[in-house]
Amino acid sequence: MNTLLYKFSENNWSKNTESQSLEDEKAELVLCFGSKAMLEINNIYSIVKSKFPAAIVSMCSTSGEIYQENVYDNSLVAVAMRFDKTKIEATTVNIKNFDTSFNAGIGLVKKISKENLKYLMVFSDGSLVNGSELVKGLSTQVHKDVLITGGLAGDGANFKSTLLGLNEQPKEGEIIAIGFYGESLTVEHGSQGGWDIFGLEKRITKSTDNILYELGHQNALELYKKYLGPEAKNLPGAALLYPLSVVIPGATKPIVRTILSINEEEKSMTFAGDVPVGSQVRFMKSNFTKLTKAASEAASQTSNKQNEQPDLAILISCVGRKLVLGEKIDEEVKAVAKTFNNKTVMAGFYSYGEITPFNEGGDCQLHNQTMTITSFYED
Repeated sequence: MNTLLYKFSENNWSKNTESQSLEDEKAELVLCFGSKAMLEINNIYSIVKSKFPAAIVSMCSTSGEIYQENVYDNSLVAVAMRFDKTKIEATTVNIKNFDTSFNAGIGLVKKISKENLKYLMVFSDGSLVNGSELVKGLSTQVHKDVLITGGLAGDGANFKSTLLGLNEQPKEGEIIAIGFYGESLTVEHGSQGGWDIFGLEKRITKSTDNILYELGHQNALELYKKYLGPEAKNLPGAALLYPLSVVIPGATKPIVRTILSINEEEKSMTFAGDVPVGSQVRFMKSNFTKLTKAASEAASQTSNKQNEQPDLAILISCVGRKLVLGEKIDEEVKAVAKTFNNKTVMAGFYSYGEITPFNEGGDCQLHNQTMTITSFYED
C-alpha cells in the first residue's frame, strides 16, 4: 500500500514529506476532506480529478482538516492510495430519496458487493441524516465481522448544511460507502473521549428520535441551563462544550451525544443521534489533559499484533473537541502522531459525528465528542 498526502489551498497543491512513492496518475482512491467553502468552488471536483485521473474520488466537507500533525481551516486535504492486492468499490445514495435514515443505510449497502468485503468506510451528510439510524441500517446489511467506520460531514460550527460527492461535484444529502476487499488488508479501529462526567443521573422521560423534551419528567432544556449556570447565556454554541453521556435501554456502555440545536419555543434539544425514552443520562464537561491523552489511547488501540506502524491512519474527531481545545487543537493530532512514532501518514477531519464500533467490537455506533482512528495495514 502506497499513499500520497496533499493539501490544496490558494489554488496550489503541496505534498507532505511523509508521502510515499506513488505517482499521482496511479492512485486508485482519493479521500478529500475540505471546508464547505472549498467544496463549493464550482470546479473543485475537476481540479482533483485532473490531478488523480484514474482514481475514485470521495469528497467530504468538514469542521477542520487534519493534515499530518496539523489542523487547518478553509483548505482541502487529499490522501491518495494505491493498493498491492486490495480491491475497492464505492457507491452513493442521497437521503432525499429515502423516507428514513435507517432505510438510506440499507439502500446504500445494498448497492455494494458483499463477497470478500473486509471493511466498509462511510461518509454521510451531517445535517439531513440521523446518524444513529443510518448506522443501524448499515449494520443490518453486512456480516458482523465486517468493520464499519467513518463520520458525518461538517460545516464548521455553523450546523447549516454539509456537502459530499463521489466522482462528482459535492452536494447536500449524499452518503458515500467505500468497500475494501481481500485478505491482504488489515484494518484496526480505536475511539476515545476523555470527558469528565458531573451531576446526578437522569432518565429520559420524553423524546422523539433525536429530539429531547424531558429528563425525569422535568423540561430538559431548562434543567440543562440550570446545570450550565452562567454558560447557559452562550447557548446554543456552549452546548458543544457540554455533551451528554447516554446509556440507551438494553446497552451497558454509554455513548456521547452532542446537542446540535435548541428550540426555545418547544423547549427542546436536538441531538446528532437518537436519545430514546428510558435512557440514563449524565452531563459532561471538557478536560484538556484527558482529551489529548484519549487521542493517544485511540491510536494505541489501532496497533496490530506485530506492533508495526500503520501505512495510513484516518482521524475523525468531533467539532466539539475542536472548540474546547481552541488554539491548542494541534495537540491531540500531535499526540496521535507521537503514538505512531511519527512514521504514519495521517489525514482526516473534524466532524458532526463519528462512526465506529465500541473498542470491544460489535455493531458500528454513532459517537460524538470522540477521537476515532482507523488504521490500515496491507501485507
